[in-house]
Amino acid sequence: MGFSTKKQDDSISEINVTPFVDVMLVLLVIFMITTPLMLNGIKLELPKTREVNSINLNISQVILSFTRTEEYFLGKEKFLQEEIISEIKKKFSENKSEVLFLRADFGIQYGKVAKLMSYLKKSGISNIALVTEIEK
Repeated sequence: MGFSTKKQDDSISEINVTPFVDVMLVLLVIFMITTPLMLNGIKLELPKTREVNSINLNISQVILSFTRTEEYFLGKEKFLQEEIISEIKKKFSENKSEVLFLRADFGIQYGKVAKLMSYLKKSGISNIALVTEIEK
């Protein structure tokens, strides 16, 4: 028979962190999987090009989506054309970024995209990156 030499008063005051770490790792994996899917919520058919520079879009970047029906989305929020400039500048200051990633639907006329880019540049947003899909 074994006897413990510990007194009844001595209790272990350490926290078992293993379950906490397990939960945090599961949450990390969930966020890693769902974050790229959040940007694809707006259905666009992007132009296809050969891969020149790979861009991995994430939610910390300022992304403007221009749909076939001429709707403007900043992230997943819909805005009017008059509101876009102030919202983009607000996102620039929040994200400490100066690059606007423009996702324009393949079906929209080239002239409309050019007018949008001209409007953005006239408003002081000159660093614009066009987002395309990789041609297969």
